[in-house]
Amino acid sequence: MKTIFHSEESRGHANHGWLNAKHSFSFASWYNPDRVHFGALRVLNDDIVAGHAGFGKHPHDNMEIITIPLKGAIKHEDSMGNSSIIEAGEIQVMSAGTGILHSELNPIKEELNLFQIWIFPNKQNVEPRYDQFKMDQSGMKNNFLQLVSPSTDDEGTWIHQDAWITMAKIDKNTTLDYKLKKEGNGVYFMQVDGESNISGQHLKQRDALGVWDTISVSVEAMNESTIVAIEVPMAF
Repeated sequence: MKTIFHSEESRGHANHGWLNAKHSFSFASWYNPDRVHFGALRVLNDDIVAGHAGFGKHPHDNMEIITIPLKGAIKHEDSMGNSSIIEAGEIQVMSAGTGILHSELNPIKEELNLFQIWIFPNKQNVEPRYDQFKMDQSGMKNNFLQLVSPSTDDEGTWIHQDAWITMAKIDKNTTLDYKLKKEGNGVYFMQVDGESNISGQHLKQRDALGVWDTISVSVEAMNESTIVAIEVPMAF
């Protein structure tokens, strides 16, 4: 088993007033040659967006983009004609493919906090696609609930990559075993809140741990914890 620990304090940081952003991997003006990606995981941004502010219309292509609001709501509009509100407790997926324009705005006065995840696809120049759904909060209790997978027939939604995103809410002093879905994959654990011990590494809020060259990972919640697990190919 191999691991890499990323503390909350080691993340990149950019405060634009309306946007307070933390970057787990190199992004925009923050560049760290040791923190460009974890396998096919390219971006994990932790953004706080002020009320009635946001990202105007901008382009993406050939990237799988997953947005998880943790607090508040986000209004999405895109060049495919989609217009929707994604609230905390929901997840949004966009396959940018051949190219898409979209905007992301905070439609209310309260702050919006979201995770945005970018994963390199395994197919280039696909037809752009959009999806969103409400997460089963009860299904996360002491369980890594599947949100994203490579299969259209699986639980949750899907992307163009042999990647899985799961999320768990774990009771204090409870241990779960995360079993990797595919040989050659690694998993990047983000401690959303609480504290845990993952493969012997202590994680506090917003710390992260990448794990690979293993088939299973032990996750022990030291107190009540919410954890996002992003499993991706390490070679792609």
